[in-house]
Amino acid sequence: MLDLVASGRSVADIARDLGISEESIYTWRRQDRIDRGLAPGLTSAEKAELTAAKRRIAELEAELAVHRRASELLGKVVPPKGGSRPSR
Repeated sequence: MLDLVASGRSVADIARDLGISEESIYTWRRQDRIDRGLAPGLTSAEKAELTAAKRRIAELEAELAVHRRASELLGKVVPPKGGSRPSR
């Protein structure tokens, strides 16, 4: 599709022929320029890595919340051991 734009056809013609919005073509073209290092911004690979990292952080935060809640509940059920003795 980007080859059609590069060949000189208008974005409006390509969008109409393919049944997609002009904005989609402009977005794809902008991302292609970023991926090729011709424009500033996050590459597709960087975006995918960032999305995966955010997903993993959310999973770990949820897991941590479960562990904190379990610790809180166990603290209420299991009495603390006998008093502590001073260190020698």
